[in-house]
Amino acid sequence: MNHHKQRLAGVFAPVVTPFQGEVPDLDALAFNLRKLRQTSLTGFLALGSNGEAKSLTEEERLLVLEVFAQEKGDKVVMVGTGYESTKETIDKSHIATQMGFDYISVLTPHYHAKQLDGAALLRYYERIAEAVAAPVLLYNAPQFAGGVQIPLKTIVELASYPNIAGIKDSSAAGPGRFLAEIDPDEDFSVLAGSIDSFYSSLHLGASGGVLSLANVVPEACVEVYNLFLQGMYDRARELSAGLIRLNQSVSGAWGVAGVKAAMDLIGLRGGRPREPLMPVPAEAIAQIKQALISEGFLVASL
Repeated sequence: MNHHKQRLAGVFAPVVTPFQGEVPDLDALAFNLRKLRQTSLTGFLALGSNGEAKSLTEEERLLVLEVFAQEKGDKVVMVGTGYESTKETIDKSHIATQMGFDYISVLTPHYHAKQLDGAALLRYYERIAEAVAAPVLLYNAPQFAGGVQIPLKTIVELASYPNIAGIKDSSAAGPGRFLAEIDPDEDFSVLAGSIDSFYSSLHLGASGGVLSLANVVPEACVEVYNLFLQGMYDRARELSAGLIRLNQSVSGAWGVAGVKAAMDLIGLRGGRPREPLMPVPAEAIAQIKQALISEGFLVASL
């Protein structure tokens, strides 16, 4: 089963989970997926940070995955399956694989951060890659993982494993720190986890991105990637700069609540995040709207 040997490339949206009051709004999720399915995105990440996966119960996570299974169309779907124990991560990864999803995205465990050194993380990912049929993506996101970072030499070592397909990196530094160290002949795809590092990462050898802004302006995110591939660097850089400015008012300032507010403004169904996360205050919604207008994604109403 070597479908992971295809290089993982392109732009993915880490899809949000809408809520209706206290319960996940599965109809709104299906609506958003149908709209996003019509775009040029390569695919979706289900149950990521933007999907508020850590705020969902087990039962809710399965309901969300069932909607993805129904609505994915021909898109590539990665599923976040990282838990604190290796056992539970493997169990959840088996479920995602049995449901027919393409990749599993595994955040570092982090509750016992001090003990989770390179050796422990190496064994964690090694065991998962051996146990699970679907190809594995490492997920490095110290801001969501109590500061836990996968050490450089651990990433380099894991890059040569046959069932480890790549890494998604959402660290503030971006994937530059290990792109230079990975053998370009390795079948190991590097995905930027933020629009802020996306364009520069492509120049350093990244093959794509999982971008929260792809929930809001998917075609513009894909266009940065396509312009880069065509060697139209000036236009790509200009578009990227506009998206980074937009992101400062959206995810940069407000996280998932900002992404959801921006989705509401462009006609998708974002809604409120789940408490304890709070929605974006009204005056900030006006700023997000203004940013969408000034970057050309929304027409000012009279």
